[in-house]
Amino acid sequence: MKPMKAPQKTLDLKLARIMADPSCPDFILADAKDADMAFGLAAPGLAPGGTPGRGPFRSIHDYRSEIRGLVHQGLVDIMLMSASTNEILAVDENIFAASAVTPAVRMNDTTDIWLAAGSGSYTKQPALPFSTTTIAQARTGRIDDARAEPGRGANLGLFSLTLNDDATLDRAMLEAYKHFRIEAERAGFRHFLEVFFPNALDRVPGKNVGEKPQDIARFLADHVVRCLAGVPRASRPIFLKIPYLGPEVTEQLAAYDRSVVVGILGGGAGTTHDAFGLVADAKRHGARVALFGRKINAAENQRAFVKILRAVADGDLAADEGVHAYHGELQTLGIRPHRALEADLARSSTASAYGG
Repeated sequence: MKPMKAPQKTLDLKLARIMADPSCPDFILADAKDADMAFGLAAPGLAPGGTPGRGPFRSIHDYRSEIRGLVHQGLVDIMLMSASTNEILAVDENIFAASAVTPAVRMNDTTDIWLAAGSGSYTKQPALPFSTTTIAQARTGRIDDARAEPGRGANLGLFSLTLNDDATLDRAMLEAYKHFRIEAERAGFRHFLEVFFPNALDRVPGKNVGEKPQDIARFLADHVVRCLAGVPRASRPIFLKIPYLGPEVTEQLAAYDRSVVVGILGGGAGTTHDAFGLVADAKRHGARVALFGRKINAAENQRAFVKILRAVADGDLAADEGVHAYHGELQTLGIRPHRALEADLARSSTASAYGG
C-alpha cells in the first residue's frame, strides 16, 4: 500500500497566484494561537462562567484541542503557535503532515508583548528586542535539528518589530531582525514580518509627552519600505503583518512593490463585524493576508466563526451578511451568542499593537 501523498499547502498555492497576479481573489487567513507567549494564564480564554481578567481560564490543553480542530477543518492557511505548542502538535503529533495548513512559530517576543496581569508596566515602556526560541527548536523541538526526524515541526516563523521613533532603540530592534534574517537564510527557514505601531512614544528618553510622528500610518509604512530596501530576495519575508493603515496608505504600500504581500493583524476581540469588516476593508484596499488571534479565540464557536470568516475573505459574503450567517450558525448549534445581533453588527475596535 502506497503512503498517502501530503496535500499541497494552501499558503504556497495562494502566494504563488498572488505573486503572478496581484488582482487575483485569493486571500490568506492565519489563526494566531501564540498568545501563551504574551498573556500567560489568560491566553486560552475564559472558561465557562469566567470573569474577564480574573478567570477561571481554559487550560493550555483546551487551547491545543481548538488548534487540532481548526487544523482538521482546514479553512485557515496558517496556524501560528508558540514553540512549545508547535513541538507537541507539529513535532510529536505531526498533525500538519496530512493537512493543507502550514504550521508557523512566533520567533521573538519583544518586551511590549509581555502582558502578564498584575502589573502591565512593560507595555508602557519602549519595546526592547528579545527572543526565547531558536530556528532549530521551531523546526524540531531541539537545539540540534540534525538529531530530529525530518519533515516535522515548522519551517515558517513570525518575527516582530516595534519601532518607537528613537534611533538608539530602533537600531537595536532592527539589529535583532538583521541577525535573525541572516540565520534564517542560512537555515532555509522562511519568515513573515510583523511591524507594530510605536508602543510608548511618550516614554522614549528625550521626547516630550505628546511628541510623536504626525502621520502614524506613513511612519509605519515608510519604515517597512526603508527596512526591506536593504534586504535581498533570499532574506525577505514572504509577507507582512501590520495594523490596517486605512485605505489610502494601505493602497500605496500594496502598490509600491508588488513582491511585498501586505497582511493585517487583528488586535482585540471586538464585535463579529469588527473581524469580518476588517478583512473586507483590508482586502478591498490591497491587503492579501489577515492574521487573527483573539478575534477567533474569543468566538462562541471557533470553527463556525472561521467558516464564515473564510466566506467573507473569499468574497462569498459581505461583512454584514457574514454576521447574520454566523448568528445563524450559532442558533443551529444551540449556542447563545455573546451579543445580540444588532450589537454584533456594530464596528468598534481598531488594532495597532499586540495588546490593543
